[in-house]
Amino acid sequence: MNRPRLLLADDHVLVTDALKSMLAPHYDVVGTASDGRSLLRAAETLKPDLIVVDIGMPHLNGLDATRQIKRLLPRAKVIVLTMNEDCDLVAEAFRAGASGYLLKHSAAQELMLAIQEVLKGASYLSPRITGGAVSALLRGGNAESEKARKLTPRQREVIQLLAEGHSMKEIADVLAISLRTVAAHKYRVMDMLAITTNAELYRYAVKHRIVSV
Repeated sequence: MNRPRLLLADDHVLVTDALKSMLAPHYDVVGTASDGRSLLRAAETLKPDLIVVDIGMPHLNGLDATRQIKRLLPRAKVIVLTMNEDCDLVAEAFRAGASGYLLKHSAAQELMLAIQEVLKGASYLSPRITGGAVSALLRGGNAESEKARKLTPRQREVIQLLAEGHSMKEIADVLAISLRTVAAHKYRVMDMLAITTNAELYRYAVKHRIVSV
């Protein structure tokens, strides 16, 4: 019988190494990734059954990576493993397509159970954050968060890379698009959000968790 195929993504190698050691006896750990863009490439190539992903990763955050993976591989399951207990962020993770959300400090106790439940088609949410996350899901977000969700995946990619300090030329190279297209995305987003400076754009990216600090 084939074992479920797992892909692990975290920008700290020590974390992915520890997870791999814990999970390899029970699952086929087919790969690891240290940033969101390499995660997308690995997911497309390896076609895992389940992905364990952190939120705060460079180049493309874990939630935006999850959104793209679920369009690319709708049957793949995603579990978010993070330090962040923010209930609004939990709700956003499930809206992005995640089936599980748990905290890193409880991973040793909960991760195996979470993987089992998610592979069976259920959802898993760390008991520590259940109540507030349900309330956040029911609220659905305010007008500002709704506006943030209307940004296209490419616009969110450009915002994150700008907020991380990359030049528009570097972004064009990373995304394999023209410099003119990068500029068009940047200024379209700034116009949509009534933002006039790079500093405001950075603050927006942090506030809406497009980039981690």
